[in-house]
Amino acid sequence: MRFIGYPQSGWINIGETNISRGRFLQRLTRAKAAMTDITLIPGETTVIFLNDIARKLGLDAKKLNDEYEKISPLPDGFIVPNTYKVPLGISERHLAYYLVNISRKSQIAISEKIFGDYNERKWFKILATAAVIQKEAANKAEMPIVASVIYNRLEKNMRLQMDGTLNYGIYSHEAVTPERIRTDMSEFNTYLTSGVPPTPVCSVSIDAIKAAINPAKTDYLYFVRDKKSGKHRFSRTLLEHNTNINSQK
Repeated sequence: MRFIGYPQSGWINIGETNISRGRFLQRLTRAKAAMTDITLIPGETTVIFLNDIARKLGLDAKKLNDEYEKISPLPDGFIVPNTYKVPLGISERHLAYYLVNISRKSQIAISEKIFGDYNERKWFKILATAAVIQKEAANKAEMPIVASVIYNRLEKNMRLQMDGTLNYGIYSHEAVTPERIRTDMSEFNTYLTSGVPPTPVCSVSIDAIKAAINPAKTDYLYFVRDKKSGKHRFSRTLLEHNTNINSQK
């Protein structure tokens, strides 16, 4: 698979020197230049991550996001959550290439470990579901249960109606209001559109991926966050769900 936005010859120009992509990565990982850590946490969106990196490294945020969009197969959820070491002074183009390339290898490795192969279309659907789980679950233990709610609702042709899907992109940390639910016409608004969003809304952990593949076996269709514990109360019926909501007023 070629990297869109880079020469098909597989060579990158750094200053006046042409080097292969493989050689570039070798130089990057073996560089003796001053290095710094950049960390992507599960649940964060790519644009927020890249904007934070740009501020930390003194890069142009718009250019970094543009370079990422040129070569990433997904707008979000493709960069694997991790701490990456990068040299100070790296350009926007080379940083985007490094993050996408190393994440591509990681995505393939994870899929092959689980399934024995890598089917990109199938894998991206799993990432999309895992991202909803990542945004909604209060902790690792809840992930398989949240996954079961997603699949149970889909089986009954119910809309997911989950706030977490509206925390996409620049809205990653914004509270989801009734007005936002009414007016957001994007494909990520699961109150107005059916099914799982077509692409991931955030980065995902291996635990969220595992939950998407192996959900718990439940009859739950609803859940609401308990204000005291921070965890969720799961329910099978709308009546039970409304009782859980009213008990917190």
